[in-house]
Amino acid sequence: MPVQSRPLLRPGDVPAGIVHLGLGAFHRAHQAVYTEEAVAAAGGDWGIVGVAPRSLDTVRTLADQDGLFSVTSTSGEGNRTRVVGALAGIRHAAGDPAGVVALLADPAIRVVTLTVTEKAYQLDPATGRLRPDDELLADLTSDRPPRTVPGLLVRGLLARAVAEAGPLALVSCDNLPSNGKLLHRLVGEALRLVSSGAGGRSERIADWLRENLSYPGTMVDRIVPASTPQTLADAEQALGVADLAAVAAEPYRQWVIEDDFPGGRPAWERAGAVLTDDARPWESLKLRTLNGLHSAAAYLGALAGRETIAEALRIPHLATVLRRLVAEDVAASFRPPDGVSVVDYGEEVLTRFANPVIRHRTIQIAMDGSQKLPQRVLHTIGDLRAAGARPRWATLVVAAWMRFVQGRADDGTTLPLDDPLAGRIRAALAEARSTPEGVATALFGLTEVFPATLADDDEVRDLVVEWLTALDRYGVEKTLAGGTA
Repeated sequence: MPVQSRPLLRPGDVPAGIVHLGLGAFHRAHQAVYTEEAVAAAGGDWGIVGVAPRSLDTVRTLADQDGLFSVTSTSGEGNRTRVVGALAGIRHAAGDPAGVVALLADPAIRVVTLTVTEKAYQLDPATGRLRPDDELLADLTSDRPPRTVPGLLVRGLLARAVAEAGPLALVSCDNLPSNGKLLHRLVGEALRLVSSGAGGRSERIADWLRENLSYPGTMVDRIVPASTPQTLADAEQALGVADLAAVAAEPYRQWVIEDDFPGGRPAWERAGAVLTDDARPWESLKLRTLNGLHSAAAYLGALAGRETIAEALRIPHLATVLRRLVAEDVAASFRPPDGVSVVDYGEEVLTRFANPVIRHRTIQIAMDGSQKLPQRVLHTIGDLRAAGARPRWATLVVAAWMRFVQGRADDGTTLPLDDPLAGRIRAALAEARSTPEGVATALFGLTEVFPATLADDDEVRDLVVEWLTALDRYGVEKTLAGGTA
């Protein structure tokens, strides 16, 4: 097993220039790896201070290991383990919010990156706008320590503006469409909620924020399953010491970044990142193809009793259905980056999903479906309908989600509903007629998920009901066999 036990950087040797919010496995296997390689290749004060919004366990574990952790790239051909030393510091936002606010206002910090998942942005799925609950309003309109990610970020930005601490790039690395523009809008909406007494609404501060902040869009890609006891055992076997912060990931990785950094940035291109003027075509490519296929395989796989995505791909006819989803629906719904074939990209995605060592659980991918479905599937359907096309395969994914949220697999096994709208979904189903038509009508009524243009589209509804009827009557395997006949 090849091992790089000595990190390219030693924690503490490179001063901090980046704050990262969201100290989870994905960041450690993606942005931290790119940044370490970029600094090792081209230099610069670009150490990362990793901030865990809530999880104290991650902070304690990394602190005990002096900020070091390992990433194992795993495939059927074997494992490659490396130790990463990109972290220049570790903070716990819930335990020291004032310290994190001060860090965001530090002139040494010129880049803030985020991987906090869709939930933490506190967006209304129906409008994409900020959804201020009582806790966020308290963050923005009182002097209490901030508890939400938007509250923490805005309080830090206001402190930075007051101190005139230099320009800053705010970089969302979450799987959200136009994530840079979304983050820009979120910050603007949050700032408008700040009370005039908090000192955040003066014209001078507003001007400073407009002139000194940028919001580059990104596309990130690497499959990083949740760590398991096997992940830790593999790392210990490779390193000869225990690593309780170890992560495993597929060998493939990609990072596309809009090059708009007023305070400078690491030479990420030296680590293989793509710097561009517009990340949107790349975002659409990934969200609609990779993420769309991921959700399709997750819902259909979970219904068919498959534990992992790789196992789901072995369901007869599923790979054929996913290929047709890409070729007939996804590829026709948007314009990809220049020189990129959506069909070829889809084939690469299926090869990656079939990696037997990456045990990406179908239930894990299926969670938060109400948040994921619009970007991954519904935008494809909407654009196809706008062009007068018939979204046959994309509507199968919607039907599979509707079957999944009813909580019963084909063999009668109970399926969990882990979703921010779980209460609304259960309430809608409780009032629905127990027929495919009744279920579809009830769930299409979730305006937070389905825009009216789709909910009121008879052809979309008929296709979903047709697929849902087949899934209810025959189960996944027979439905797929009949659908491809």
